[in-house]
Amino acid sequence: MTALNQPARRLASNELRPMAQRRSIPRHVREIFEFRELLASLTRKELTVRYKHSALGFVWSMIQPLFLLVVYTAVFAILGAGFPRFAIWVLCGLLIWTFAATAMLTATTSITANASLVGKVKFPRAILPLANVGGALTHFLLQSAAFAGVLLVTRHSVDWTYMWLLPIALLVAVLVVSGLALLLAPLNVMARDTMHLLELLVMGWFWMTPILYQYERAVPFLERHGVPGEVLLLNPFTSIIITFQRAIYGKSEIEGIILLPDNGPFWYLGILLATGAGALIIMALALKVFDRADANLAEAL
Repeated sequence: MTALNQPARRLASNELRPMAQRRSIPRHVREIFEFRELLASLTRKELTVRYKHSALGFVWSMIQPLFLLVVYTAVFAILGAGFPRFAIWVLCGLLIWTFAATAMLTATTSITANASLVGKVKFPRAILPLANVGGALTHFLLQSAAFAGVLLVTRHSVDWTYMWLLPIALLVAVLVVSGLALLLAPLNVMARDTMHLLELLVMGWFWMTPILYQYERAVPFLERHGVPGEVLLLNPFTSIIITFQRAIYGKSEIEGIILLPDNGPFWYLGILLATGAGALIIMALALKVFDRADANLAEAL
């Protein structure tokens, strides 16, 4: 608690304005930056609580992708489905999706789970859902390190002409998830069924995202039913995941099976930038909504 006491004393000082006062978006962002130490402290708390009293601790995060790789390899080998190294293909999308789903689900309950902190101390409460995003991001990086080890051991060749897109794709993913987290967290305070509804929506969202199936297989399916294939790109995670698949799996076609568009890295950059622009709009909207809800959070809890 020592790490939290010092920021708490700063937050309670008389120099801070009341949290009910309306803030502009730049002011809101500036406040979050000013209390980055508190954000880091809460992120560390999320990480330590998850594996409290665990003998292996963070190693469990690194074991998960290895376990999933074995399971998917065995299952699809038995079923005779998929294509060569299908498990690696699935993990390219599954790891980033796990980050997004975990961040959204945990961030939704971040304010209600910290009701005592919200009621006692004045601080930018947007830090609470963002700390959950930070915790999920840390686990993703640990899992990615384990996945990278698997790629080295199996001598899987990535496509280096696309690898530079991965940091951009991850940044876009963080922006998308952060914006949704800031929308969902105060909504869950006002309507506690939000969490249960979100669990169902995340499940459906998973199947709407090309993780277990190929993007280039879904496009003709939609077009046969009179829906433009480009509608898939309205899902913000589609552009992120197919970028990870193209870079890490390393191929857009294998054994005559077309997996992904072969339009070059700048096509992928374009759809990422479009998704990023949408994410910034969502983030701005989320900050405005959060700011309006902020004044009543303590009373609602």
